[in-house]
Amino acid sequence: MAFEPPRRLVRALGETAPGGDEWLERLPEAVAQAVALRELTVERVQVPGGRSSLVLLVRCADGTPAVLKLAPPRARPEAERAALAHWGGRGAVQLVEDSGTAGALLLERLHPEVSVRSLAEARALLEAAGTLRRLWVEPPAEYAFETVAERTGRQAEAMRASAERDAEVAPLVAEALAARDALVEAPPERRLLHGTFRQSKVLAGDRMPWLAVGPDPVVGECAFDLARLVRDRVEDLIASPSGATTTRRRVKRLAESLEVDQERLRGWTLFRAVESGVRARRVGRERDAELLLEFAGWL
Repeated sequence: MAFEPPRRLVRALGETAPGGDEWLERLPEAVAQAVALRELTVERVQVPGGRSSLVLLVRCADGTPAVLKLAPPRARPEAERAALAHWGGRGAVQLVEDSGTAGALLLERLHPEVSVRSLAEARALLEAAGTLRRLWVEPPAEYAFETVAERTGRQAEAMRASAERDAEVAPLVAEALAARDALVEAPPERRLLHGTFRQSKVLAGDRMPWLAVGPDPVVGECAFDLARLVRDRVEDLIASPSGATTTRRRVKRLAESLEVDQERLRGWTLFRAVESGVRARRVGRERDAELLLEFAGWL
């Protein structure tokens, strides 16, 4: 199959591997092997697709529609496989095969053109939060997922390095790191989390109305998982004269509806917004950085 990887994927991988990406160079061969091994018929590449994986709409040998997802090792596809297997289709997309080649996942076909983000804001938050709640389960004993403390520890080191080079972001980084240090000391629970949850990660399905896709699973407290949802549609929040008030109200409502501590949710929302903003600034996405850091200042 001849194809061009989506520009979004190429651009995003270029940010994490500026010196070149061997995985991307080998991708056509990997696609051919994965398709042949499973006797799949490829319909098309999903565009714009994800930032860390190639998504193909395919049909299995018996005609069943499915999705073939290929991701580089740094995107932790085997952790995604383990999490999806543990959820078993409860709130998340289902694996079509229990095991497979490294870096390739065969998944049930959802409706990629219809995400929760297509709904009005209040309804979208409600449906997304309900989906997320179903994912918060005890982690499996047989797979050692990365913890929130480990992941945010790596991120914190990169944030400190950025703050040393960029005095403008240093005060917000210091505030975010202080919040993170306090939060990781005594987490109130230990659950399997989606890790990168937001409205666009919830797609319409046939088996259930809404199902989560694309986890980067991690184990830790629920407030960490909910934090990314707080800043959904950040462009609209920033453009609104009541954006700061709306953000604080959103933190309160999501915390109450999902029974997490409001101050812990505020702290993780701050940390994750600053981390994303600093990272965007580091790779030259100045507009994204500006939005995220302004949002973080409201918290």
